[in-house]
Amino acid sequence: MPLSKGRLPGLRVKYVLLVWLGIFVGSWMVYAHYSSYSELCRGHICQVVICDQYRKGIISGSVCQDLCELQKVEWRTCLSSAPGQQVYSGLWQDKEVTIKCGIEEALNSKDWPDVVLRRELVLFDKPTRGTSIKEFREMILSFLKANLGDLPSLPALVDQILLMADFNKDSRVSLAEAKSVWALLQRNEFLLLLSLQEKEHASRLLGYCGDLYLTEGTPYAWHGAVLLPALRPLLPSVLHRALQQWFGPAWPWRAKIAIGLLEFVEELFHGSYGTFYMCETTLANVGYTATYDFKMADLQQVAPEATVRRFLQGRHCEQSSDCIYGRDCRAPCDRLMRQCKGDLIQPNLAKVCELLRDYLLPGAPADLREELGKQLRTCTTLSGLASQVEAHHSLVLSHLKTLLWREISNTKYS
Repeated sequence: MPLSKGRLPGLRVKYVLLVWLGIFVGSWMVYAHYSSYSELCRGHICQVVICDQYRKGIISGSVCQDLCELQKVEWRTCLSSAPGQQVYSGLWQDKEVTIKCGIEEALNSKDWPDVVLRRELVLFDKPTRGTSIKEFREMILSFLKANLGDLPSLPALVDQILLMADFNKDSRVSLAEAKSVWALLQRNEFLLLLSLQEKEHASRLLGYCGDLYLTEGTPYAWHGAVLLPALRPLLPSVLHRALQQWFGPAWPWRAKIAIGLLEFVEELFHGSYGTFYMCETTLANVGYTATYDFKMADLQQVAPEATVRRFLQGRHCEQSSDCIYGRDCRAPCDRLMRQCKGDLIQPNLAKVCELLRDYLLPGAPADLREELGKQLRTCTTLSGLASQVEAHHSLVLSHLKTLLWREISNTKYS
């Protein structure tokens, strides 16, 4: 008994140290989270700037009145990952929506008047007064050719864009309507939304005001938002993957999501408006609905083939690592000419299969795991110029979809 009493002061010191350490770490996490939030989440600035331009008659759009006069657009959770790209969940017309708006990255309250002026002079500078609808149509067509390629389907897309610009259906496109649509087209994701609007795995555009736009509600994060972003770099990758498995959907649901992702890869390959490349293939960019149907959460890092080629082809390089668009769209370097080539080394499917290997193999049924692993290994080794692997690409993709669908078909998961 005297021995245990003698140990009590030491135990108390340890407990005090542990409590103090817990308070310190907790305080640091709260501070880091608040600092990150205040830096990334500036939706109020976005609304002030947009509505200022709307009231001046510079811009217009289908949600301007609800956003700026009637206060019927409700901003909810901040989902921004970069200060210049504001993303919020919200509510509009009794529908869950995602609100997206671009702002200057280095902002504080005293900068606001300058920001408004810069947006008026730069972002909404075209078309100018006196531009005819015929000239505006040619502007849009030239822009689409430069970014999507010279495709026979583009005139039909131009017609859809002009119909969207005339949101009030008065059979004319005002200068404010034209400026708003032109500014929206400069946003990569908006251009992708238009190009993939007929595809079931891309979010549907609901409305816009200037270059602020609304899409259907935010899908659930596929990677499982179980950790504060500030903590993720501190954890070993093995533990992070384990947490994703523990907190993620059951394996059959993951299989259903994976089938949707594979279908999205098909949609990007030789669609109505050309081919598109996934240039940042991470779990953070994909999501799923309440019924576990795959939905691409973020199209920012999906790029048209024409845009990638224009960026890479002829670019000076010393090695292949100099020929990268985005994070992982890589082209070979011609070391003799010291120029990048335009064709990519790795197709979308190979990059997606690298994600699926970590996401699907853990927890897969025992009788499926070996064959699934074999198919995914074959898929990840797809290489060579993307334009030269079409037949093999389609065959591998079809085998993977069939394998997964066979496992979940005729069950509640299908």
